[in-house]
Amino acid sequence: MNQYKNKSFFKLALRFGVVFLIVVSIIEIVFSIVKNGGFSVMIDQNFLNGNWIFFAKRMLFMSAFYGVFMAGYYKFIKK
Repeated sequence: MNQYKNKSFFKLALRFGVVFLIVVSIIEIVFSIVKNGGFSVMIDQNFLNGNWIFFAKRMLFMSAFYGVFMAGYYKFIKK
């Protein structure tokens, strides 16, 4: 039996979204450090001069979409 059927849709979406947000943010930051060759360059490109707003919005949008999609899948589709 599916363990997610009895849980709230909102709690499932939040759980999937938060985990996705943490994992993808770490991966994106690490890849940016490797690609740009340093921590200070990554900070300049992703977090200074208002760029952090775009970074945060993108991460939050992707996490919300993933959380809702996965919660819907596990709650309503998967048997």
